[in-house]
Amino acid sequence: MCPHRPTCPSFDDVAREAARVVASHPEQGWSLLCNGVVVFEDTGELLPDGGVIAPHRPTDVRAVA
Repeated sequence: MCPHRPTCPSFDDVAREAARVVASHPEQGWSLLCNGVVVFEDTGELLPDGGVIAPHRPTDVRAVA
């Protein structure tokens, strides 16, 4: 699916978010990567095989007092 060289990581690669953006819709909060992954601004992902990656931004870290 990726037409550039070197090719971007596939959707099942751990580095899938490093693929190039082919369509960006910041007003709607999502972008489409060349590997078919839809990434959302809350860091969630929708994979081309229908899989879902839950948001994983580091907001659950407790503050150190």
